[in-house]
Amino acid sequence: MFFRAFRHQAFDISELSFSSYCVKVAQGDAPYIAVPVFLSRAFRHSSIYIRTDKGIEKPQDLKGKRIGIAEWQLTANVWARGILEGYGVHQSEIEWVRGGMHAPGRPEKIKVNVPDDVTITAAPEDKTLDGMLRAGEIDGYIGPRALNCFDEGHPQVGRLFADGITAASEHFERTGIFPIMHVLGIRRHLADTHPWLPGALLKAFTESKRMAETALADTSATKVTMPFVEDTLSAARRLIGPQIWTYGVPGNEKVLEAFVDIHHRQGLSPRRLSVEELFHPATFEAYSL
Repeated sequence: MFFRAFRHQAFDISELSFSSYCVKVAQGDAPYIAVPVFLSRAFRHSSIYIRTDKGIEKPQDLKGKRIGIAEWQLTANVWARGILEGYGVHQSEIEWVRGGMHAPGRPEKIKVNVPDDVTITAAPEDKTLDGMLRAGEIDGYIGPRALNCFDEGHPQVGRLFADGITAASEHFERTGIFPIMHVLGIRRHLADTHPWLPGALLKAFTESKRMAETALADTSATKVTMPFVEDTLSAARRLIGPQIWTYGVPGNEKVLEAFVDIHHRQGLSPRRLSVEELFHPATFEAYSL
């Protein structure tokens, strides 16, 4: 979906990678304008995988290691590198190996410029990141999805943060940030032609989310195929607050400002973007009857 949206503008309205969208805005050629509907949010401590036999016990042990990535500009990877930076691990201190996760080769969806002090090595044309991590040819992997070797329980593959819930909870208590992964985008020409449309989309998706949250809280017959729904929901609300998943810019300024700052520091946006330029003006307004 993201590939088609950014390469071919295939959709009038589409879910978008937040990082890819920021790259395009900074380059001045974004075909979409965002609506502050955050369709995906996730703590990314659990997205950092390691070989457990390489002496990696804490984030600082990643310095000098070879870490696989599918794409440099993936939103999850931006947040994960930000997490490591908080532990004093700069992106220039790691050798990044870019390649396909389970099939050899994977192009960046959009053209990005990498800082001069960052080393990115292409994986061999006939190898995958999954195979390289299994063989110990890379020391770890960062990405929004686990590699098969982790899901299959490879004995030498684990997570850097073994207890991701505790690590993420402590991070939220310290920073107040629940990371945003994806936004809603509308083709700019449509927003220009129908300036009421972005605001209407925000209202529609907000109402849809309200319905989903109501259904989630009804545990007489759970709406998700997971056990412990009541306990998980209660724990999330104790940590984040009664409104776990919020849309709109108001109330999300801290996480948005944090992301544009990290994005700029990592060289993905040549200038620090402002939150105001990311979203259609109509989505900052609302009316009531």
